[in-house]
Order: sequence, then structure tokens, then C-alpha cells
Amino acid sequence: MKDKVNIAIDNKPITVPSHFTILEAADYAGINIPRLCFLKGISETSSCRICVVEVVGMHNLKNSCTFQVMEGMKVFTTSPRVIQQIKLNLELIAGNHQFDCWACPREHNCELLDLLRRFNIDNHYVVDKEIKKREWILNISDSMILDSSKCVLCGRCVDACEHYTGLGILNFNDRGFFTHVGPANSENIDNSGCIYCGKCIQSCPTGAIREKDDIDRVFNLFDYPDHYVVAQVAPSVRAALGEEFGYPIGTNVEGMLFSALKELGFHDIVDVNFGADLTIMEEGNELIERLERHLKGEKSVLPLFTSCSPGWVRYIERYAPEYLDNLSSCKSPQQMNGAIVKNYYATKLGIPRENIKVVSIMPCIAKKNEANRPEMEVDGIRDVDIVLTTRELAKYIKRHQIDFHSLEPVKIDSPLASYTGAGAIFGVTGGVMEAALRTVKAMLEKENDQNTVDITDVRGIDDIKEATLTINGLELNFAVAHGAKHFPEMLRRVKEGKKQYAFVEFMGCTGGCVFGGGQPITKAKAFEKIDIRKERAKALYQIDSDVKLRRSHENPYIIKLYEEYLGKPGSKLAHKLLHTTYSKKEVY
Repeated sequence: MKDKVNIAIDNKPITVPSHFTILEAADYAGINIPRLCFLKGISETSSCRICVVEVVGMHNLKNSCTFQVMEGMKVFTTSPRVIQQIKLNLELIAGNHQFDCWACPREHNCELLDLLRRFNIDNHYVVDKEIKKREWILNISDSMILDSSKCVLCGRCVDACEHYTGLGILNFNDRGFFTHVGPANSENIDNSGCIYCGKCIQSCPTGAIREKDDIDRVFNLFDYPDHYVVAQVAPSVRAALGEEFGYPIGTNVEGMLFSALKELGFHDIVDVNFGADLTIMEEGNELIERLERHLKGEKSVLPLFTSCSPGWVRYIERYAPEYLDNLSSCKSPQQMNGAIVKNYYATKLGIPRENIKVVSIMPCIAKKNEANRPEMEVDGIRDVDIVLTTRELAKYIKRHQIDFHSLEPVKIDSPLASYTGAGAIFGVTGGVMEAALRTVKAMLEKENDQNTVDITDVRGIDDIKEATLTINGLELNFAVAHGAKHFPEMLRRVKEGKKQYAFVEFMGCTGGCVFGGGQPITKAKAFEKIDIRKERAKALYQIDSDVKLRRSHENPYIIKLYEEYLGKPGSKLAHKLLHTTYSKKEVY
């Protein structure tokens, strides 16, 4: 079989690999064929019939996303017959779609709306069709919403769920006219075993799957004069928020982000990077204690598993509860920061704990669920009150008509906004591991060699990464797994025992928080051309490279926090504020 074939698309001759589909060939030639259900490498089911083309000599129109090129093929993408069919298919989809675009979070980047505009599908096409379902299905949890009124049954969310998690939570329920997407047997999302990675939301071409919108709840916090509203920002948000305002993928907009939060009226701003440094102190101490007990021959559960990813925590509680003893008791940086704000910082400010309200800006919809866990409170006061995703913050900024591009970057002078490079890279797969090892190595070896901070074996986007490091004369093995689909393999390696691991990092999202389910949504065509994970990760590694202090235990305000308040890592007070418990959960 020939490696290359010669074809013509819209009378443009091109030579392409023989395994290409017509759609791939058109993209290669710079010819734009419309698509709705297609998401390269994830969803290629050919269900929407929007990408149809005319192939000379063939009777029926062909789906360009699945039909393979052949030598001498002549293809037309805009013939009257093709346009007529595309418009008819769009009319049928529109006829069964709930149009309240002004209230939809995808109003400005809805792939269906773009196609309706491109092909001039007028309102009368929609109004005249009497095919709308009589009953819409809403499946709501504290993190996300499934709304069948906006679903086009493209299947991208179903395929993304399987592709990224291997759990197959979403599927097509019922048949025919009553078909709708949701958990099996129309189960409630929260009981379905969903880990809230949010990949279904990012894959949806419309607003059929979206995060639970909490903007109004934040807005209402300012109605109470005694409230002191504190915003806290996750590491990876600064590397992604700019995309919502036209900046290139991976632009660090930290200064403008803080400026926008001030414009929105927040009374104080702290940085979850500080909470990441604090997490390393506690989790690093936990690892050292387990290693020391193990070396003394005492009972000690190894490897230690990280606990900062709520998607991973939901996974282990539901699918691998036999490993809960391996899970660190540390809260996530979000929750630790919230607890410190409402206890230590409240005392510093002279404000009653109950009057401080903490709003997290997170890249992750699972953080909404995490903040609502019953365990995440201290003496009846919630660690975090409300969580907004990166997308919600962008919407909040736009609602207030703040010109993001004209904002003057600001620095935050709060002690809880101080961070090291280690805290910044928490948002990248391998970042938690690298940050922890920088501090654990320094603590065990009592050294201050800055040349040892880069641990590149745990960087990159390989599904599972392993590293071996000699610390204080001991050769220790470490591993990193990101994306729930790869958790079973990592757990299999742990169980098999061919290699003894000391510490394993798990993140629910592939690439880590930079590709979290609450981050800006990239349309399908752009998604195919660029690895978003790498571009956003570059911004965080650049921060790490630029800052003077790159190890968590060197943060002067972390040192001060322990000296003034916590005592030492793992102290009684530290455990009360910064640690929690996890337990087995049933899946319907």
C-alpha cells in the first residue's frame, strides 16, 4: 500500500498520508470542514453528520471524520448538496435545543452556536419544528450540572469520560426520542462514582454539562457589613485565566488577576501557593515519620500517597479503599489555607472567625465538592465557604465590566501570599512530588545545596513517571500517576511489589491542575493542535525558575507560622487544623 496518496479537495490538489481521513486531509490543507461530535483521539464516532462531504463518483455523502482518503479522490466540501445537508442537520439539532444563550456559560464559545451562525440557521427553522422534548432532565450535584435541554447527543462527554478516567460514568440512557446522557440508570451524579475531573465539561461543545455556578453566592457575601471576604487563588489559575481574555495559552497573568480581585471588592487576597508550601511541610513530615518507623522495624504503611487532588481522593475512597491507610492525612492546600486564614490570620486581624468568608479560585470542579465535605471544618467553622472555577472568575470579571487588559498588575503584601517555587509547581503533574522531595531531602540531609532542587525525572506528561533518589544514604523509589485512567496500573505496581515505593503522587487530571476541569475550555480544532498541558505548565515552571526561594521550608512566613502558632510540623494544633480523615464510600 502506498504511503502517500494524491487527492483534490475543492479543486485543490494535495498529497497526504494514505491513512488520513478526509477531515485530516482537509485540516492539513487548511480547508475548514465543520464538525460537532469529532474530538481527535477522544471522540470519533461520526454521529452528528455535520462534517459531510461530497466525493465524486460516490452516491451518498460521506462523513469526512471517518472516511479514509484514496488515490485520485476528488472531494467537495461546499457543494450545494453538502450545504443543504449540513443545514438540514443543524436545523434538526436546533429544533431540539433550549436556546437561553444569555444564561449559558458557553455563550461566547459554543460550537453549536458558531455553526448556526456560520450556516445562517434562522429562528423560523427552530420555531416551526415541533420536535422539542416535553421534559428536560437536570442532574445536579454540588459540583456540576447535566442539562439535557442543551445536549446534542454528540457523545463527546461519554467518550471523554472513558478516555480520561476509564470509569465510564456517563452513558446514553433510554432509547429513541427519550435518549439522554447521564450516569447509568439515570443515577444522581454524586452517587454514580464520578470523581469530578470535569473532562466531560471540557469536551462538551455546548453548555449541556457545566460546573455549578456559585457566582451569585459570592456576590451575596458582600451584602453583610460584618463579613470580611478573602479570596485565595490556586497555582495554576494564573497560567490559564488569561485565555478567557484573549491571551495566548499559558500566559502568566498573576498580577492582573490580583488586580481584578481587588476591583471585585475582596477585602483581602491570599495565595494557595502558600498553602502548597504548608502542605509540603506537613506531608513531608508525615513521609519522614513513616520512613523512620519503617527503618526501625516498626509498623509503618508505605508508600505514602498524596491527598491534595480531590478527584484522586474520591477515586481511592470509592474504587481502592483498601489503600486508605497509605493516603496522607493532610488536607489539600485549599483547605489548609482556609483553615489558617480563619484561625491564625483571623487572630492577627482581630476579626471573629465566623465573620471571615473564604472564596477559593480553583482550576477544578472537584474542589467544590471537597470544600463541602463534612470533615473540612474546625470547631464548626468551614475551612472554605465557596469555590469558583477559573471560568467562573472570568465570567464574574466580565459581569462587572472590568477591562482585564487595562488592569495594572499588583503584588499582594499579605504574609499568606508569600510562596516559593515549590508551591508554584503544585499545579503540574509531578510538581507535588518534586516540591516534597526538595524539602524532605534537605531536612534529612541537613543540607542547603540549591543545585539539588530540580528533579526532572518526575516532570513531563508520561502517564506514569518513576524516579529513584538517594537521600541520606538511602536509595528510595518514587512514582507519579496522573489521570484516573492510569490509577489502576499504578496501584497494580504498588501491590505487585517488584519495586518498593516510598512516596506516590496521584492527580485526578491528566497533566495536573493546569488541565483541571474548571479551566478555560479550548474549542475542538485548537485542542487538536496544541498540548494545553505543556503550555500552561511552562508558566509555572518559569515562576519556579525565577523566584529566589525554591523550597517550601525556606518560605519565611511558613517559618514564622510555625514559630508563632503551629509549633512544628505534625504538632497537635497542626493536626487539628491541617489534617483530616478519609473513609470508604459506596457507589450506588
